[in-house]
Amino acid sequence: MMRVLLIDDHALFRIGLLELLERRGIEVIDAVGDCDVGLRLARDCAPDVVLLDLRMPGMGGLDVLKRMRADGNERRVAMLTTSIDEPDVIASVQAGANGYLLKDMEPDDLVQALEEIVAGKTVVASELTDVLARALRQEPSEPRQQKSFSDLTPREMEILGHLAAGKSNKAIARDLGISDGTVKLHVKAILRKLEVHSRVEAAVMAVERGLCVRE
Repeated sequence: MMRVLLIDDHALFRIGLLELLERRGIEVIDAVGDCDVGLRLARDCAPDVVLLDLRMPGMGGLDVLKRMRADGNERRVAMLTTSIDEPDVIASVQAGANGYLLKDMEPDDLVQALEEIVAGKTVVASELTDVLARALRQEPSEPRQQKSFSDLTPREMEILGHLAAGKSNKAIARDLGISDGTVKLHVKAILRKLEVHSRVEAAVMAVERGLCVRE
């Protein structure tokens, strides 16, 4: 069973999310609004993932994340926020966040994202794929080695375009008239062939190549 620690200063949201997660078989270690208490629980209670609000009075979520990493706490952390601002996304990932999720996500998508984060992936809300791609293009880092797309089948290229548009597996399956399971298999093959570890990385590569499917 997945064990989650929730740190958020909004009591109503905190209680609602706690109940939502527990109804889906996830153990919520605690749901707290005090960042100092949250830091202690993150250290002592060994959560699989910490769900951390970005905007909080006093010590914000980014400060909590930095404190955790400075203290050597490498627990998986997902920022859970309403902010779609590029600086917030980039600052969170650079500070060591393993996920950047939005509070208006569908419950099933949130649970799936948490499962992927616990499994070792970095997950960024699909709506923010373009933001992440723009930020990467603007970074004065070494040129990213571009993997060949030539090994992808026509169907995999099609699905990659939908990934770049920020669509979930369910949405892709609905658009293409295939099952969720088939989409998952294609996504796994795409990640393997492009030698990337997450659908976010694959989507960013596709956006950079102009492969994004537009409505």
